Amino acid sequence: MDQKLEKRKVPAPHAVTDGEIILATCDIPMSPERVYDAITTKEMEKWWGEDDVYWVKDYDADLQVGGKWTLNVVGPDGTPRPASGIFLELDKPSKLVITRKYDWEFPGLGTWPTKVTYLIEPSGEGSKVIVRHEDFNGAANAAFAHEEGWERYLGWLREYAFKKTMQ
Repeated sequence: MDQKLEKRKVPAPHAVTDGEIILATCDIPMSPERVYDAITTKEMEKWWGEDDVYWVKDYDADLQVGGKWTLNVVGPDGTPRPASGIFLELDKPSKLVITRKYDWEFPGLGTWPTKVTYLIEPSGEGSKVIVRHEDFNGAANAAFAHEEGWERYLGWLREYAFKKTMQ
């Protein structure tokens, strides 16, 4: 069997939530360093989204503890929805902790800040990415919406990594 097709047997992203905390995981066929760069640099604009859902645009970051990041989530209608946060911990290539908030009224969550922790571990020929998204502060419906969102996010990153390995 073609090696590129073998790589596609990597399990799909998976996320679960109890309405307060989301845990999501996926194996990504890129080194931890490459994954870390893909989620902390403007490179994310190449993979985070798809035409009929949304795209991330205008990413800007002061990549240091206490530094701010901003981006726009742009839906199919072209309307930008800003999001932002603060870098709480940067331990390249294994750990990233940020705050995340929408600068618009996300249904059920509003502009309440949440916390996202990324753990990136070497695994086989790539990395295992584990995401913990917390501090929904009782906004269970928003947590359940983000559970699906994390599966999409990790799926887009995984597909991007597959495309990079085929180049």
